[in-house]
Amino acid sequence: MPRPLAITDDQELLDDLLRIAAAAGVELDVAHAAAHARPYWPRAPLVVVGGDLADELAATSPPARRNVVVVTRTADDPDMWRRCVAVGAHTVLELPEAERLLVEEFGDAAEPATRAGTVVCVAAGKGGAGASVLAASLALTASRAGLRTLLVDADPLGGGIDVLLGQEEALGARWPDVVGREGRVSFAALQEALPTFGELTVLSAHRGEPVRIPREAMRVVLDAARRGCDLVVVDLPRHAGEGEAEALARAAATIVVVPADLRGALATAQTVALLRPGTGDLRLVMRAGTLDPEVVAASLSVPCAGVLPEVRGLVETLDRGDPPPLRRSPLGRFCGELLEALLGGFPTGRTGRPSIGADGP
Repeated sequence: MPRPLAITDDQELLDDLLRIAAAAGVELDVAHAAAHARPYWPRAPLVVVGGDLADELAATSPPARRNVVVVTRTADDPDMWRRCVAVGAHTVLELPEAERLLVEEFGDAAEPATRAGTVVCVAAGKGGAGASVLAASLALTASRAGLRTLLVDADPLGGGIDVLLGQEEALGARWPDVVGREGRVSFAALQEALPTFGELTVLSAHRGEPVRIPREAMRVVLDAARRGCDLVVVDLPRHAGEGEAEALARAAATIVVVPADLRGALATAQTVALLRPGTGDLRLVMRAGTLDPEVVAASLSVPCAGVLPEVRGLVETLDRGDPPPLRRSPLGRFCGELLEALLGGFPTGRTGRPSIGADGP
C-alpha cells in the first residue's frame, strides 16, 4: 500500500514528522529534494511538504492533486501561505501546535473511513431502569442485522456489560487496558484487541477497582469506531465524567430510560438536567408504570421514543448467562423500530455470520 510522502531536507522537521507519523501508526516515504519526490507524488495518499522545500517543489510544477499540506516549525511566517498556494496545498500546519491535526491527516490517509458510525448514548433516568439491557439489546439487534457495531460500557460501577451478554469469560481487552491510550488507533486494531462476536465488538468495564475513563481515551475509541463501524452504542452512568461527556458530545441521539412512575419521573428530571447541556437529540424510552408515558414526557419536555416492553423472566435469563431474548420477541421488535427511527432506516437482512446467542431466542 502506498505510504504518505514527506518532502523536506530539514532534519529537525523530519524528526518531528516521523514521530507524528508513528503516533498515527503509519510509515513515511521521504524525499530530501523536490526532484526526488516525482515518482511518489501521484500515488502517495498524503503529501507533506516542508516549508524549507516548498519553493523548490513549486519550481518543478508538480501536477495538481488532492491531500497536500505544507508543514513548518516557524510560527507566523507571512510567506508560508504563498508557498502553500504555489505547491497546491490545502493548508499550512504549524508545529508543534498542529501536531494533533497532522496525526489525523496521517491517520486518514493510511486508514480512510469506510463507515460513518452513528453514536447513540443510553442512560438511566433512575437507578435500575434497565438502560444497560436496552443498550445491549440495541447493539445485538444492529449487529445481527449486519451492521458493524461497537458496544461501549462507560459505567465503571455497572459490573461489566460483558456479564449482561453472558460473555464475561471472553478473551480481549477491557477499559483498564485502554485508558492510557493516546493518539490514534485504527478500528482494525481496536477490533482485534476487544472481544468480538460476528459484527459486534464490546468494550466493557471490568470487575476490579473502578477505572475512570479519561476524555482522551474515549475520544480515541470513538474516533476509531466512527471510521470503522455503522453504529456505536454507549451505555452511560447517571453521573457523567470527562470521558462520558466526550461520548455525549458526539452522540447523534441520547436515550434516557425512565420508569413511568412518580419517583422515576422526579429522578429523570435531574438526570435530564445534567445531560441536556452536553448532548443534542435527547429522547425518552419509558418503562410501563403508574403514570401515562406521554404525561411524563410532557412534564420533562423530552419526546418519548416508545415504551419498552416488559420481558418475563428477564432476570433469570441474564442470571443463566444468556443475552437478552430478542429474536421474534417484543423486545427485539422494539429495538428494531427504535434503531430505524434513530438511523433513518434499518436493514432487516442477516449476514449469516455468527453472533452472540445466534441460536437463542
